[in-house]
Amino acid sequence: MGNLCGCLAPKPVNKRKATKRLANANNTAATVSSNSSNRWTRIRSSRKEKFVDDALIQEQALAAAATIILQQQHNGSLPFDRSASLRYPNSKKNQLPRSSSSRARSLTDPLLQPQQLVNQDIKLDDLETSHFVLIHGGGFGAWCWYKTMALLEEGGFKVSAIDLTGSGIHTFDTNSITSLSQYVKPLNDFLEKLAEDEKVILVGHDFGGTCISHAMESFPSKISKAIFVAAAMLTNGQSTLDMFTKQAGSNDLMRQAQKFLYANGNDHPPTAIDLDKSSLRDLLFNQSPAKDVALASVSMRPIPFAPVLEKLSLTDMKYGSVRRFYIETPEDNAISSTLQESMINSSPPERVFRVKGADHSPFFSKPQALHKLLVEISKIPST
Repeated sequence: MGNLCGCLAPKPVNKRKATKRLANANNTAATVSSNSSNRWTRIRSSRKEKFVDDALIQEQALAAAATIILQQQHNGSLPFDRSASLRYPNSKKNQLPRSSSSRARSLTDPLLQPQQLVNQDIKLDDLETSHFVLIHGGGFGAWCWYKTMALLEEGGFKVSAIDLTGSGIHTFDTNSITSLSQYVKPLNDFLEKLAEDEKVILVGHDFGGTCISHAMESFPSKISKAIFVAAAMLTNGQSTLDMFTKQAGSNDLMRQAQKFLYANGNDHPPTAIDLDKSSLRDLLFNQSPAKDVALASVSMRPIPFAPVLEKLSLTDMKYGSVRRFYIETPEDNAISSTLQESMINSSPPERVFRVKGADHSPFFSKPQALHKLLVEISKIPST
């Protein structure tokens, strides 16, 4: 919910064998030329293959995003469940990627091809649940999880990404949202329809942290674990506004990016917060690939203001019974490391993880590293 902070501001060398000199200089030149040509051909071929691989990765990513939109349009406002579109259903070849934190990676932490993924011997049947439910942050939509969804599904996990009210392709007018319960209704409806003995792992990003907290209080028996990714993790009686007041006045990027919307007139409270598109990269995507910034710039929607003001009612018996985990993003320009630490200290989760080099949107900037942590958390047994 970092994109809401600003609303708080006042206004290894092989030795080469020696080659014998050939008597015929012309033949020598011809041979050298031929060898050089062959090497250049191999180099060009290698470059071409790399280009094809990169293009294929991008094509697959775009196809995944398009599938999300088509499926949700078909189902109306129902949450998107891609469990039916697993590429390798019931296959023993499902593999998961190595952690990007164990070696240097490129800035964009690119997705790997399935055949490149390393088997971590995940036995899904041994897990309490292999179903992830991904909840976007303020202004985002289910579309932002396309890399995470693809990686999890390659490993055999079931994944559902949900558009909250007035977000993504959900058709409701953001300015008309008057409560947090109205905003999170698609998530609550999804959890309510789960089988009685079915549990899920909730993952919330940004303002999605507040939303999964609300769901944890309402449906604790259906949530195995809750993972907060650069997210608002509140305590009882706090609103998202209360928490982010702690960094008011210290986030110039946020103040420059925010734009209040007054659908009911300037003499009434704001109904939503929009973000200046030209500020998105610096604020939310400072370590993310340009293509993902472009995707966000045409996909993000205003953030409803009323849910930001609402104070949460959280109890130890319900909310407190769900195992919580936090994933920090140290290069975050929207929710500072200081604020993340403050939330963690105020309401300590079971464990804290960190995605090195991640900005506020690790599903774009460090998808492999984020994926590994999600899988690792899913494997943590009950204590």
